[in-house]
Amino acid sequence: MAPRQKAKMMTFLCFISVFLFVFPSFASPTLLFQGFNWESWNKAGGWYNFLQNSVSDIANADVTHVWLPPPSQSADNWGYMPGRLYDIDASKYGSQAELKSLINAFHQKGVKCVAEIVINHRSAESRDNRGIYSIFEGGTSDDRLDWGPSFICKNDTYSDGTGNPDTGVDYEPSPDIDHLNPRVQKELSDWMNWLKTEIGFDGWVFSLAKGYAPNITKIYTDQTSPDFAVGEKWEDFLLGQNEDSHRGDLKDWVQAAGGVVKAFDFTTKGVLNASVHGEFWRLKDSNGKPPGMIGLFPQNAVTFIDNHNTGSTQNEWSFPSDKVMQGYAYILTHPGVPSIFYDHFFDFGLKDEITKLVVIRNRNGINATSSVNIMASDSDLYMASIDDKIIMKIGPALNSCSFLPITNLEIIITMDLGNRVPSNYQLATSGNDYAVWEKK
Repeated sequence: MAPRQKAKMMTFLCFISVFLFVFPSFASPTLLFQGFNWESWNKAGGWYNFLQNSVSDIANADVTHVWLPPPSQSADNWGYMPGRLYDIDASKYGSQAELKSLINAFHQKGVKCVAEIVINHRSAESRDNRGIYSIFEGGTSDDRLDWGPSFICKNDTYSDGTGNPDTGVDYEPSPDIDHLNPRVQKELSDWMNWLKTEIGFDGWVFSLAKGYAPNITKIYTDQTSPDFAVGEKWEDFLLGQNEDSHRGDLKDWVQAAGGVVKAFDFTTKGVLNASVHGEFWRLKDSNGKPPGMIGLFPQNAVTFIDNHNTGSTQNEWSFPSDKVMQGYAYILTHPGVPSIFYDHFFDFGLKDEITKLVVIRNRNGINATSSVNIMASDSDLYMASIDDKIIMKIGPALNSCSFLPITNLEIIITMDLGNRVPSNYQLATSGNDYAVWEKK
C-alpha cells in the first residue's frame, strides 16, 4: 500500500473508532410482544389479516420481536394439537400467504417474528390396523413427517407407541413424540428451518417445554439457529413456599438446554401477582434482590404480566386487571426481556402508557442484565433504582396525588417518600400507583 493510501486508511479507521466510541449502538434491547390471545383464531377475516392493521402501532412501541401463534393445521382451533405441520393453509388464523404477508410487514418495520412451536405431541391423521390413531401425515406430497407408532413414546398414555420412553411430562390429549428418534430430530429441524426460509420466521417459543428433556431443546436450537428462542416451562408455583426452587428450576432448565434459549419467568409472574395486593415486601428476596428468575439469571429470563393462558378468556392465573400498569412499570424497568400482551396493549387501552415506559427503558439503556438496587419493599410501596439511571416505584402510596400536574406531583412524591429521590432526578412518567424518574 502506498504511503498516501496508508495514511488515508489510518485516518478512516481512527474516524470509525471515534464514531463508535462517541455514538454507541442504537439497537434497542430485546422486547417481546405476544401478538395474539385465546380468541384470535375466531377473528372474522382471519387473525393474520386483522393484525396487519396493528403492525405500525406495535413497531412504534420499539418492539423487537412479535410472538405469533402455532402456524400449522391442528385438531383444535388454537393450533396446540398440530398434525400436518407443513400445512399452513389449514390454520384457523389464516392462510400461508396471509402469514407471509404479515411477517413481511413486520420485517419492513424492523420487527422480527417468533413462531410458537408445538413439537411435544402431534395429532394423528388416521388409525393404524389396530384402530388406534397413530398414523401421521406431514402435509407434503413426500414422506416428510409421515410417521407411525414407532415415533410415539412407548409409555404414552394416549397411544401405545413403540418408541423410546418419554423424556418429559406426558400430554394426555395427543400422542407424545419420541424426540430421541434421529429421524424425528432431523425432520422437525428441517420443518423449523423451512419456517425460517420459506415463511420468514426468525425464532421460536417452545410450547410445553417440560414435555421433553432440555437437551432436546438444545438440539433444535442448535440445528435451527434462531435469532430468539424462549421455552414455556410452567411448573406449579406455591407462594411463600417454593420461590427459590421454582426459579432455580428455570435456571437449571436453561443451562441444560445449552444456555442460549431463554425461559418465561413464571416465578416473577407469581410473586408480582400477589405483591400488588399490599404485599410489596415479597419483591425482595433474602439477598436483597428481585425474587424471580431476574434476580438469579436475568439474561435468560423473559418476564410477562399475562399471556393467552394466564389471561385472555382462559383466566387461568390472571394479573389483577386494575393493577396491570403496576406490573408493566415493574417488568419494563427491571432486567430480563419483557413481554407485552396484546390484550393489555390494545383491548385495555394501555398502548400509550406502556409505550412511555418502553421509551424510558430504551432511552436509559435498561436491558436484560441491568442491576437493581431495591430502596424500599414494604406493604404498600416498592421502590428501586436500576443501573443508577432510573428510579421507579409501585404501590398505593401517593395515589391521591396522581391527578396533579407532573411538576407538582414530582415535588409531592419526593417529599412523601422521605427525599429518597435525589434532586438530580426528574419524573419521567406516572400513573395509577406507579411512577418512574430518570436523571436530569
